[in-house]
Amino acid sequence: MPILNKDMSVCISLAGRPSNLGTRFHNFLYDELGLNFIYKAFTTDDIEGAVRGIRALGIRGCSVSMPFKEAVIPLVDVVEESAAAIESVNTIVNDGGVLTASNTDYEAIAELIAVSSLDPTSRVLMRGSGGMAKAVVAAFRGAGFDDVTVLARNAVAGPALAEKYGYAWVADEPTADDPARTIDVIVNVTPLGMDGPDAESVAFSPGLIERAETVFDVVAFPAETPLIVAGRAAGKRVITGAEVIALQAARQFERYTGVALTREQVERASAFSRAE
Repeated sequence: MPILNKDMSVCISLAGRPSNLGTRFHNFLYDELGLNFIYKAFTTDDIEGAVRGIRALGIRGCSVSMPFKEAVIPLVDVVEESAAAIESVNTIVNDGGVLTASNTDYEAIAELIAVSSLDPTSRVLMRGSGGMAKAVVAAFRGAGFDDVTVLARNAVAGPALAEKYGYAWVADEPTADDPARTIDVIVNVTPLGMDGPDAESVAFSPGLIERAETVFDVVAFPAETPLIVAGRAAGKRVITGAEVIALQAARQFERYTGVALTREQVERASAFSRAE
């Protein structure tokens, strides 16, 4: 990596729980490609002040994670369709003081649905109702899926999310032996299985995992969550949060630097970001 200098472009992340994943991913590629960039993770209790700082200091790009994905919307100048459609931002690009917001989570999930050749006639059960859940539901709707059920305990956010996209909502997991609700694709978009207090939790019952064809966990760390482990053991097709975070980070990288990445570069950066 180049020695710090006055011409270096700075990119950052803002998250309630900062991690080194994005920092290692981006800096690895800056170094490999010889780019005069540096990336640093931050948290804040003043999101308005942080966004003003992006503009005032000429910070080139900012990755946005929970709980700031919706709060930054009124603070930027342009909101691209990928973010406007789901009212959730994960990327800000600064072009000479003009802040443009987008959502590369949505783009990554849409790409994974496509490359995994998921059948649009599949019956999908998605657990969660937060900002990332919006990206997931919107991506399934955009891919032509008509039978999606939002599973969420939040009796306000859950129904609202489902209704917005013309889907169903349930507060409790359907019974696996109910033939009327056989589920083909199960998707976890909650912290269940994430490193921390919920690390040992499995987002769905063994019965639903056994009957599903595809198990998709958006949790990025660890890559092998309890749900993914259970899905692999049951012989299911799995899509991991590690794939999501690598793809969305690659799209951010391309927006910040103007450099398109190869699949091999993304895979190397993703592996490095997870190395001990």
